[in-house]
Amino acid sequence: MTMDATSQRFLMCRPTYFAVDYAINPWMDPTAPVDADLAVRQWEQLRQVYRDLGHTVEEIAPVPGLPDMVFAANGGTVIDGKAMAVQFRDPQRADEAPAYRAWFEAAGFELYDPKHVNEGEGDILLAGDVLLAGTGFRTAHASHAQLQEVFGYPVITMQLVDPRFYHLDTALTVLDERTVAYLPEAFSPGSQAALRRLFPDAVHATMADAEVLGLNAVSDGRHVVLPAQATDLAAKLRDRGYETIGVDLSELRKAGGGPKCCTLRLRQGKASK
Repeated sequence: MTMDATSQRFLMCRPTYFAVDYAINPWMDPTAPVDADLAVRQWEQLRQVYRDLGHTVEEIAPVPGLPDMVFAANGGTVIDGKAMAVQFRDPQRADEAPAYRAWFEAAGFELYDPKHVNEGEGDILLAGDVLLAGTGFRTAHASHAQLQEVFGYPVITMQLVDPRFYHLDTALTVLDERTVAYLPEAFSPGSQAALRRLFPDAVHATMADAEVLGLNAVSDGRHVVLPAQATDLAAKLRDRGYETIGVDLSELRKAGGGPKCCTLRLRQGKASK
């Protein structure tokens, strides 16, 4: 089967000030050494992969003192030319929100401010004609109603239950408009049942692949960019007809991030889902 790739526009933030100075998820250990230069080189390789695939990469300027700003997916949710700004749960990341908001405003997006904690595309994923909205650790369930009002897509709440997979995009990746891959154990029984109904042909990841953030992947409908260490998941995706591209983001994984965390999809209109 030949898959169709769709040209994408992404927003990224160079990890100039990346560090692990605090712990706000189970991956983070401030006592573990971090190679900041290697983090930059790995990030540059990810950016080059996107460019080589023909995608457009926009960049937001990093801000000193905001080591997690590299995780651009948490900067907002952008669908059909509308940008929902964010409100972080943790005070360590709070100052990222106005920086991303200012970028959306300068870029000309129709801007909306969140009424509740909302950590952007880390927890809000467009899958065909529905929005999968994570909750349990970061984004508040109360934020989901506003998402539906702003974007006009039905919102399906996904209850996360494993703190290692604290954002939806660490437990589920959208492969195309009809297919997702996910780790069943990361979700509540009701959310697992909903996923089975919505995506009966989904790819199920193993815990081993999820533990290297293999599901924190980016797909254009044909090419799937994922952590190189997620070998079993990559094999399953190739069996389904996808082309996989492994990248090493081992330094950024020390803060709980992978390719998707570093990547915010900028959807201008319905044609660029």
